[in-house]
Amino acid sequence: MAKQVFFSFHYDDVKTFRANVVRNHGFTKENGQEAGFFDASIWEDSKRHGADSVKRLINSNLEGTTATCALIGTETWNRRWVRYEILKSYDRGNALFGVHINSVSDKNRQTFSQGLNPFDFLGFVISEDGKKLTYYEHDGTSWKIYQDLPPKATGFDRQHWGKGFKLSSWVPCYDWTSGGGYNNFATWLENAKSYGKKSIFQFPLC
Repeated sequence: MAKQVFFSFHYDDVKTFRANVVRNHGFTKENGQEAGFFDASIWEDSKRHGADSVKRLINSNLEGTTATCALIGTETWNRRWVRYEILKSYDRGNALFGVHINSVSDKNRQTFSQGLNPFDFLGFVISEDGKKLTYYEHDGTSWKIYQDLPPKATGFDRQHWGKGFKLSSWVPCYDWTSGGGYNNFATWLENAKSYGKKSIFQFPLC
């Protein structure tokens, strides 16, 4: 059975068609199966909803998915709901990976340099007793406690107690164009599933 992937992206990258190239590429292959996923993402519609409604909408669309792919454009890294989708995905156990899409020609046939990696700006801290995980985000200046998800109970090994971890320490990212995304997306998905908590590294919260 093909795996279900949740795509997290900035809506501006839909309007320029970049996000669509990745989201829809599976449907150009036979039965959508060769790409290794079914599209289960949602189109951003947060302007008409309050925060709680948006969270419920995201949470419901994450149900049944096993991986989350962040489509990385210019402003993806600092979008509130992209950050929520990524951390909520980790919280529920989805595999994570990113795909840079600024190398994809937009509707005006323009490309741009790679956007910042959103996984560089998200992480968590394990409590000194190892019982609690608290999510953090970087606002471009400093690390702060993430407010859109509560702390959760955790079972990390003792060696991780009292330490902080940045998602980009183990979450892989690829470039759609130079990495041959059309042919390699399914492989990237499988690779993401092979990464996990065993690969995390400490990062300084400063």
